[in-house]
Amino acid sequence: MTIEDDLSRIVEQEKVLSFDAFDLTTAWQLGKLLQELATERGLGIAIDVTLHSMPVFYAALPGVTPDNVNWVRRKRNMVLRYFRSSYASGLKLQRDGKTVEDNGLSGADYAPHGGSFPINVKGTGCIGAVTVSGLPQRDDHNLAVEALALMLAKDLDSLRLA
Repeated sequence: MTIEDDLSRIVEQEKVLSFDAFDLTTAWQLGKLLQELATERGLGIAIDVTLHSMPVFYAALPGVTPDNVNWVRRKRNMVLRYFRSSYASGLKLQRDGKTVEDNGLSGADYAPHGGSFPINVKGTGCIGAVTVSGLPQRDDHNLAVEALALMLAKDLDSLRLA
């Protein structure tokens, strides 16, 4: 797959993976689902669900390091700044030969790497982010997408990045 193919697919993911409503209970369910998926697969990841800049769910599974906490924060900042997945932002920067610093942002606070995905509500837009850190960035992205697809009963095979 090319960068353009991935960017196209991510646009589709962001459109399809949109909730009718999303509240604190839904945020907790999403975080718990990710924790269950990661636990049954033996994945050492950090999981964060933030709603309106308020942390709602956080879990650090065996294998996580303090670095993952910082990666979560930096990837989440990308979503809350641009209202799109951190992976899409990173791919766009890569395609354009740019960095976050070229956009006036600090690399210490913004990470254009896969793993954070916008929580979108139909008719409202981005109200938060779900973030995964600990796997290669494409896998972090795919895991977040998988959990959202399961919550929303969407066909994962048609959404997942190859």
